[in-house]
Parts: sequence; C-alpha cells; structure tokens
Amino acid sequence: MKKHIIVLLILSLLLTGCWDSRELNEIAITLAIGIDKVEDEYQITVQVVVPSEVSIKTGTGRSTVTLFQANGNTVYEAFRKMTKDSPRKIYPGHLRMLVLGEELALEGIGDSLDLFARDWEFRSDFYVVVAKNRTAAEILNITTTLENIPANKMFEALKTSDESWSATRGIKLHELIADISSEGKEAVLTGILAMGNQEIGASKQNVETITPSARIQYGQLAIFKKDKLVGWLSERESRGYNDIINSVKTTVMPIACPKKGTLTIEVTDLNSVIKSKVINENPEVDVNIRVKGNIGEVECQINLSELKTIHELEKIYENELKEIVNETIDNLQNKYKSDIFGFGEAIHRSNPKEWKRIKKQWDSEFPDLEVNVEVDMQIQRTGTINNSLLKKE
Repeated sequence: MKKHIIVLLILSLLLTGCWDSRELNEIAITLAIGIDKVEDEYQITVQVVVPSEVSIKTGTGRSTVTLFQANGNTVYEAFRKMTKDSPRKIYPGHLRMLVLGEELALEGIGDSLDLFARDWEFRSDFYVVVAKNRTAAEILNITTTLENIPANKMFEALKTSDESWSATRGIKLHELIADISSEGKEAVLTGILAMGNQEIGASKQNVETITPSARIQYGQLAIFKKDKLVGWLSERESRGYNDIINSVKTTVMPIACPKKGTLTIEVTDLNSVIKSKVINENPEVDVNIRVKGNIGEVECQINLSELKTIHELEKIYENELKEIVNETIDNLQNKYKSDIFGFGEAIHRSNPKEWKRIKKQWDSEFPDLEVNVEVDMQIQRTGTINNSLLKKE
C-alpha cells in the first residue's frame, strides 16, 4: 500500500498544467491582421471577435468584431502599443487572414513577416493576401453578409475560390516564406479588393440590405520579385499561372465552337509537369499539361454525338489553353522578369551543375529561357443531352 502511495506522489509531481494557458476573459481573440506602411512606421490593424455578440444567448445585435490599431517602428512594437487601447492582450493563435497593404508590398514584405514566422503564438496555417488599391485597414473595416465575422468570410471565400476557380490561389505563410527564400522561384499572392462605398461598408447598414453597398472580393494575382511587389497578373494570366504550376483543382473554361458560338468545358482534373533539360549548354523547360473535363454548357449549333466533333473540341481547347499559358510566360519573361513558375527550381532538380553555373545571373537568364508548352485534353462526358437546346429538330 505504501509503495502505491509513493508512486502516486511521484506521478503527481510530474503532472503540470499548461504553462502558457490563458483565460478567455483575459485575451482578445484575433482572426485577421492587416499591415500597412504609414510614412516610416508600421500600422497594424487587428480584427478582434466580440464574444458577447457571437453568442446566441447574449447577443445584442451589435457588431461581432471590433478593430484595434497602433503604429510602431516595428510590427512587434505596434502590437504591444495596442494595450493602450485594448483591455485584453491581443491573442493571434486563431489567426485566419493576414492582409498586406499594397504600399507595404511595394516596399518589401520580408521584414514585416519575421514576427509571424518567429513567434510561437502564430500558427502558419492562415492565408496571406495583398490589398489591391486599398490599405489593409480599409479591407478589415468592411462588414460582410453570410459570414458575420469578416475574417471568416475572407478565409472561406478564398478557400472556395482556390478549389473552384483557377484565377486565385490560397497561399499560407509557410508557402510564402519558402517562395521568398527560394533561389529559383518567386512569390505570388492573391489580391483582395474592396468594392463599392467604403463609408457604408464600415457600418452595420452594409449588411441590412439585399445588395451590400460594399463588398470584399478576390481578384488578380500579385507578382513578387524577392519580397517586393512588382505587378499584377490579369485574370487570364492568373489562370495560365495556376495551369503551369499544377494548382488547378477544378474550374470552367469557355471555348469557341468550330463555326459560331461558345461552349464551356468543366475541368475535372488537371495535371501539369515541369521538366528541364540542357541542349547545347542552354537550359530549356518543358511544360506538359494533361486535362480531363466534361462539356458543361453549349451555346452553339453542334452535333456532340459524333466522335470527330469531340476531337475537334479537344483540339480547340488545347490551342486556346496553350495560347493563355504562352502569353503568361511571355509577360513574366519580358515585362516583369520574375520567375514565379519555379523554372529555376526545375533546372536545379534535373541538373544541379547547370543551376550552379547560372543561378547568380538567373534574373538575366530567365527572360531568354526557352519554354516548350504542350497541352493534351480529353473530354469524358457530354452531359445528359447530346446537342444544344438551340438545335432545330
């Protein structure tokens, strides 16, 4: 009996509580953070949940979130300065969105990300986006419908768009840091836009009508070189980028019918492979894209019961997608000179010696890189009817 008591006493000494635990009434749960550059200081805006308004029992109909803001010479200093305003310590352990202002992105985002990568309270599974033509503070100050917490709306919308539309991409912190620090690949972030009346968008009035006066939505992809924003891809080029890097899960793409009209393909599977080779001491890159899809909509006179028609549509899709991809590559090589595709990484993987020779001058080598694009399309299903409803009997 005495032996059992001694064992229990020893075990009790080994049992400890959570050393970093905090009571809910002592912290301000932050779901979104915005970083802007105002003159020579960082301006940090945090979107904090109001617990009493999230609760069904105690909610009074007021806003479910509130904003706190502070400026500092560093991001960390600005966070600490918020204690002058916030009655609770800002807690970012449940962060879902990090919004970077466009001005900050133009100057460089590397320094401002250090705290998020270093501090143990930050997880790396939140999305990072760039506010296009707006400050991050303006984005976080817009109320939203469907999701009454704007940070949740931003997170879920980007997640859904990333899965269903090929012109956006959800980038998380660890992916962004890996791209910035890579020697053969530059970073890309999705742009977030505030559309409409900003003044009404910041009030509850914005969500009390069927059509909100202001909306948050995602747009084009931001191009980086090192850690600085250098430009924006168009929606068409954003689609081409995601096709190249094998980031398309499912999407739709309208194509021209053989004679007149339009037909829409639903892409159900896309697989892109980037390979490098060296020919006559010059590196080249092959981009091979394999696509499977279904006919989703027909707005032209066409006979889908004939196999030759299906082959003709596949060829049209291949040519149109190849044109989009080549336009995207040409724009990045000639205008921005930024290897967001990771072609340098592909050369490094296949031929380390060649990469060692050219990596220091990759910025000047990339614009002249020969890129060969091949697209193979396979239509699997035509739908429940053979031809367009417009086709005469």
